[in-house]
Amino acid sequence: MALFMDVHETMPEGATAADVAGAHAEDLRIQGQYGVEYKNYWVDEAAGKVFCLVEAPDAEAAARVHREAHGLVADRIFEVVEGS
Repeated sequence: MALFMDVHETMPEGATAADVAGAHAEDLRIQGQYGVEYKNYWVDEAAGKVFCLVEAPDAEAAARVHREAHGLVADRIFEVVEGS
């Protein structure tokens, strides 16, 4: 499987890191249906951005989990390789 970093450029107005944690929990709840594993996420509340690291068969599978779990689809998804 490939590794992807997705970028949410703008959090919904009024959203907090706690809200992102709840959305991430929803991702984890359904990810197995699509062969996806969300590894970690990072929130920059001041800038309103969220970054998610996910292992998935392809970018569309990663996006599908977000779309079905909570509707907050990433603005961009990059295939990445872990450095050492």
